[in-house]
Amino acid sequence: MSVNEFSIKVPASTANLGPGFDSLGLALGLYMTIHVRAAEISAISYEHQDYKQFDDVESNLIFKAARTTAVQYGKELPPVQLVVETDIPLGRGLGSSASAIAGGIELADYVLDLKLSADEKTQIGCMLEGHPDNVSASIMGGLTVSIGQGEEVSVIRVPVKGVEAVLLVPQTVLSTKESRDLLPEKLVYADAIQSSAAANMFCTAAALNDWELAGEMMECDAFHEPYRSVQFSNFDEIRNACREYGAYGSAISGAGPSIFVLCREGEGKSLAEKLMLLFPAYHSLALSPSDEGVQVSEKIG
Repeated sequence: MSVNEFSIKVPASTANLGPGFDSLGLALGLYMTIHVRAAEISAISYEHQDYKQFDDVESNLIFKAARTTAVQYGKELPPVQLVVETDIPLGRGLGSSASAIAGGIELADYVLDLKLSADEKTQIGCMLEGHPDNVSASIMGGLTVSIGQGEEVSVIRVPVKGVEAVLLVPQTVLSTKESRDLLPEKLVYADAIQSSAAANMFCTAAALNDWELAGEMMECDAFHEPYRSVQFSNFDEIRNACREYGAYGSAISGAGPSIFVLCREGEGKSLAEKLMLLFPAYHSLALSPSDEGVQVSEKIG
């Protein structure tokens, strides 16, 4: 280990963005910070009460990702003590597990001086997570467009600027498995064509910084939102209110139950306040996309 102490900062993420099912990810300005120091025996503790259940080193996802990365490159992770601070709500469709995986990969990369590329980190992350959307965004930052082909993952990163977001986060927790159980085994051919075209348009619009068109395309999904929206009692009402207040578009964040809203730069705070008043069952949070992925900062001395 090159320094006695360092910290790893990992952004949260939203995935799918409507029609980009299991492919699109966007890093968010909400973070997990892992404070690392050398130790005689590995240990981990969380500052956030909801995460206390993950204090076991053997089953912890950060350590699992770090050990997996080490083994893959013929190394052994030395004992470290981790103290984790996080603002990422657990089980709310904001990539909490992907952030932990990205942090663990970065832990192994830094401690063992592996010098992995972002693509190599994402490859490991996808293997652990099962899909590349959230983990690629947490590793690379910005908007990521990815596809898994067998054991290979291809990712394109698109810088994001000139846009803000609002998250509507409920008190309820939903696992990705529970949400996936709502999906059909087969899709109508016309629905698949529509969603594929909408995802293509979203990516092109985002690359051209045309967020109005991107927001419109977010609301054209037929892959998963028609089936997952049943978990909300008022999804259409929320979507209509967002439009009325001038938002570009809205979508279920990942598997849910949070809702991601895209809006004009400088309007996030005002929109969040309006939505909070209208939908008090949700915590409303204004933030910006994070153009930076996982970062390491050293503490010397």
